[in-house]
Amino acid sequence: MASGVLELDRVDERSIRPPSASPSARGASPAESDLVEKWDRYVAACPEGTIFHTMAWRDAVQDAFGHEAYYVIARRENQVVGVLPIFLVASRLAGRLLVSVPYGVGGGILADDEETARELFSTARRIAEERRCTAIDLRGEHAVLPTLPTIDRYVAFRRELPGTPGEVLGWLPRKARAAARNARNKYRLTISYGDEHLPVVWRLYAKSMRRLASLNYPSAFFQRLIELTPDRHWVSVVRWGECVVAGLVTFLDRDRVMPYFIGTTDDAKRCSAANFIYLSAMERGVESGYRVFDFGRTRRDNPGSYDFKRFQGFEPRPLEYQRYTLPGHADPDLSPTNPRFRLARRLWAHLPLCVTRPLGARLSRHVPG
Repeated sequence: MASGVLELDRVDERSIRPPSASPSARGASPAESDLVEKWDRYVAACPEGTIFHTMAWRDAVQDAFGHEAYYVIARRENQVVGVLPIFLVASRLAGRLLVSVPYGVGGGILADDEETARELFSTARRIAEERRCTAIDLRGEHAVLPTLPTIDRYVAFRRELPGTPGEVLGWLPRKARAAARNARNKYRLTISYGDEHLPVVWRLYAKSMRRLASLNYPSAFFQRLIELTPDRHWVSVVRWGECVVAGLVTFLDRDRVMPYFIGTTDDAKRCSAANFIYLSAMERGVESGYRVFDFGRTRRDNPGSYDFKRFQGFEPRPLEYQRYTLPGHADPDLSPTNPRFRLARRLWAHLPLCVTRPLGARLSRHVPG
């Protein structure tokens, strides 16, 4: 049993300042700014902490989607011993949900001990009851609450990078290596980096999402994430001759390179543009001193993405997401395989981009990723 009285505070300073200003310029009190700094320091020091736990992710989600944030920090003798980042998502498809965190691979409770984890979850449950929520989703890599069931739907793909950029190509399996080599030598693909490419990447991403019959996130979310993560991201585009055929937003978190948003044209498969853009991110990661390539998550029932990552030499590892469904409510299911969405998804892939881009941005508010 941990000693000392456990104190829980909600980090509210974001809600009393305009979104475009820096924390010091937004009118936040010194105490509120101090909590924000302590939060991010704790996340940075915690082995399970991710970019999805940070205040940057919170601000981007709030600005782009308008979800209400409940960021609860636990302290004992003025030392931070745990945090819970969680959002209220008022979904027209699944009712009110508490999600930690939306549009991210990671999230959930970070805590020094089980007592703190239990208290943070109890706070989330009280919020859920007060706001008449259907369920609480905790997207932690590992389950922290033994009494809660895990959701066996997602797997993660992560692999340690080789020691030098020149070793990366040979580090890939044979077929993936051949595709990446052909992209570079036969098709002469080239890559360039810079935040100025973000609008092009978002348009490619939105087109790819339509092709997959999935909702795209709003461009404002991309823009805020880039603004709030200076020196912690790469924006890249690949050209085949004069034509851009692929784009990628990659986040840099601790020792990890995390490709996150990708978009491709219809011609990208012919020249293996996806293989090339990921190879380039791996090589640049090694050159920049990063040790791990994190391919993110994939649903088990998504064979295209699942098999592509396996063919790159990455093995799936279960993500121990946890869900608490409040009494009297059915378990919410917003997965693409839900039969309720079958007809809509079939139609979506055939709608024009001038419809799917703005409509997908609006509807994604109700499907928290």
